[in-house]
Amino acid sequence: MQGLIGKKIGMTQIWGEGDVRVPVTVIEAGPCPVVQLRTAEKDGYTAVQLGFGEQKISRLTKAEAGHLKKTGGLEGGVRVLKEFAPEAGEEVKVGDVITVKNFDGVKYVDVTGVTKGRGFAGVLKRYNFAGGNMTHGGHSKRRTGGLAARDLPGWIEKGKKMPGHMGAVSRKTVNLEVVQVRPEDNALLVKGSVPGCRNGIVFVRKSLKNNVIAYKAGKGAK
Repeated sequence: MQGLIGKKIGMTQIWGEGDVRVPVTVIEAGPCPVVQLRTAEKDGYTAVQLGFGEQKISRLTKAEAGHLKKTGGLEGGVRVLKEFAPEAGEEVKVGDVITVKNFDGVKYVDVTGVTKGRGFAGVLKRYNFAGGNMTHGGHSKRRTGGLAARDLPGWIEKGKKMPGHMGAVSRKTVNLEVVQVRPEDNALLVKGSVPGCRNGIVFVRKSLKNNVIAYKAGKGAK
């Protein structure tokens, strides 16, 4: 399986080789039951739909509850559904459970999550603007500066960096080194930080960029 659904537990540190302190993010990756299989003949593409997290049946719509009944092995509902591409030659069926062992031997992963919401923010915080003079009579300390052209077109162009809502957007961090895989705890430890807050849902995939580099180099690494 190319990826798993997980939950960001938080950050900590471990000691690596040579007594080097390594900052890591702990991700609860799986277990993820197989809810549905997508096939090229029926759907036009091949994918495996995984579920993650517990959810009361009473909180699901009738369509969602009926969809989950097809698995047969799920007693309750799941919180999140996500599709991932299977590995070449991999055979799974509805009801199978994919665990963090899926990342055994994988050196790098890509993690996608929703960043923390920061509310309304100005351009200095939102886009790291320099701002104006704080002394000597400066009157544009934290303002945006000029916004529109004096001549044509004479209006604010689309995409102009301005104050507004900051955060709460989907972001991906690529090429994170896998430090440890702990199947007994359903835990995946990756070096560095990942997007999102504690207990936030994240999607962990085997690193696409490193797979391409390894393929071109003929190494055959995962």
